[in-house]
Amino acid sequence: MCTETDEMGRGSVRLVRLAQQPSRVAEDVRAALASLGRGSNVVGGVALIGASPVDGRPVEAVVVMPKGVLIVIGVDLPDPALKLEAPLGGPWKADGWPLVHGDTSINPATDALSLSAACTHKIADVAPGAGPIGTIIAVGPYVETVDQPAADLAGSVRVLYPTATTMLAATVSLATAPRPRSVQQARDLIAALAPDAPPMPDEMLLGEGFSAYSDDEPTVIRENPLVAIAPTVPVRHPGKGNRPAKPAAPPAPPVKQAPPAKPAQAAPPVQQVAAKPVPPVRQTPPPAAAPAEPAPKTSHQSKTVKWLPVAAIGLLIVLLVAAISVASGGDDTASTQTPPPTPATSAPPPSSSAVENIQFTSRASAADQKCASHAYGDVQASLQQTSCAGVKRASFASSIDGRAAAVTIAVVEFPNTEQAAAFKATADNPGGGGILDLATETNQWQGEVPVFEGAAYQSSLDGKSVRLIQVVWVPGPSTADDPGLVRGAKAALELPVNG
Repeated sequence: MCTETDEMGRGSVRLVRLAQQPSRVAEDVRAALASLGRGSNVVGGVALIGASPVDGRPVEAVVVMPKGVLIVIGVDLPDPALKLEAPLGGPWKADGWPLVHGDTSINPATDALSLSAACTHKIADVAPGAGPIGTIIAVGPYVETVDQPAADLAGSVRVLYPTATTMLAATVSLATAPRPRSVQQARDLIAALAPDAPPMPDEMLLGEGFSAYSDDEPTVIRENPLVAIAPTVPVRHPGKGNRPAKPAAPPAPPVKQAPPAKPAQAAPPVQQVAAKPVPPVRQTPPPAAAPAEPAPKTSHQSKTVKWLPVAAIGLLIVLLVAAISVASGGDDTASTQTPPPTPATSAPPPSSSAVENIQFTSRASAADQKCASHAYGDVQASLQQTSCAGVKRASFASSIDGRAAAVTIAVVEFPNTEQAAAFKATADNPGGGGILDLATETNQWQGEVPVFEGAAYQSSLDGKSVRLIQVVWVPGPSTADDPGLVRGAKAALELPVNG
């Protein structure tokens, strides 16, 4: 048994291969499930590849997701078809010709639907309240369009040819529970459906979108610290605001200079009134009640009492304005320094002119050490077994013979040449997976997002690093042997990749 996992989580589906899948379309199913980890898709969960939930009969996959369970069963058609009419309760037609499967079967999916019903009952028995349970009938070797009646589409069964797009649409429409199941519920369900599956730690399942709490456990504990912290901001602010008003040394000199200056300004008159009554207060021997006895002094003191809070507020306003001006000045200087990095987009054109007159325009580039997180299929499994030193990825828009194309490049570095050569052999195997496109993951494509299906592929080994290239037309379709795409892939082997 081998396992394929996605360390990245967040919208990815972790693959666990348990046994050989029973149909010819199984490889397409597996590739489609692996592709659900691309970009920022909303899917997550664990796909048990080749699981046998009922009577030892294997299915293509049982996908345990946070908000539902999917049973994927493959159905092999006699030949490829452009259009397949696939009613669940009636005969099927491929390009207008009827399809039969056995003497008693209504259509080729009859046996698959029977197995799906048995699996559904098994899941409902071992995990009551497991959420929606859907079924995907994956047909192949190739079908361009599958036509299902509207009544069937309203149910929990989808008939489709497995691609990244169709599998994602079916997954989203069938897994519709109001809230995700907990980590423990997911672990129990996986153990019941596939006892031989390797144990999965909490961090792994949390990364796949499962909840840390079940329905009967409280979840408000995480929010209490935030609630406690929030009131402390306004409570402390007034106290701190009053203290700086007294020791504020800079505003003090204007008080001394105010007496000779008698213009009609707002601030100086207030400070003069406050300065004059101070000497009489010190000269009167009686206690605090003495200033209230003389009539002229009480009038001045009442004004002082009224204006002192205003003066304090004025000082606070001056300090706040000064702080804001300093902060805004810092932002302005920072903003004036940020634009210069734009010349980075001019790097690709020089390399394009030197490679068969094919132009390449950079769309995204990055580097990190999470190699397996950016991979899928056998390439991902290989990177999980052999640690890499780092991976650089880049995405380019290109024009080949006047037609728009997209290029994705990955340069994977290893500690030694032996590991690099072994990895290249795995990546060169058709259907063995690859490295996810950076611009697709980070939504940096301008216009239509390319789909790297049927891409022209090239690879190269340079000491301890392996370069993988995929090139497709935008829009497609694309084929791996297209002369223009092959020429573009070979040219991309010379492009610089700066992470």
